[in-house]
Amino acid sequence: MAKSGNKRERQYEHIKESAQDRGASTGRAKEMAARTVNKQRAQSGETKSSSRGGSSSSSSSGGGSRSSGGTSRSGPTRDELYAEAKQKGVEGRSSMTKEQLSKALGH
Repeated sequence: MAKSGNKRERQYEHIKESAQDRGASTGRAKEMAARTVNKQRAQSGETKSSSRGGSSSSSSSGGGSRSSGGTSRSGPTRDELYAEAKQKGVEGRSSMTKEQLSKALGH
C-alpha cells in the first residue's frame, strides 16, 4: 500500500498546485485536492468503505443538478438544444446561451 500512498501524495500536491495556479486560495486548493484524491481512492477500492456505495456511476451522476442554479429544470438542456441547432444548421450556435438557442429554434 505504500506504493499507492506515494502516488496519491504526488497526485494531491499536483492538484493543489494546479488549483492555486488557477487562483484558488490555499485552503480551497487543499480541500479540492483532498476531495479529489479521496474520491479516487474510494473508487479504486483503496479505502475500507465508500460513503456512497463505491460505484462510480452513482457518485458522478450527482453533479448535473448544480448547473440549473437551484431552479427546477424546464424544457430541454442547452446541450440538447445545441444538438438540435446543429442538426438544423443554425449559424453561431456555439456561442449561444440556452435561451438564445431556444429562441433561434422557435421553442
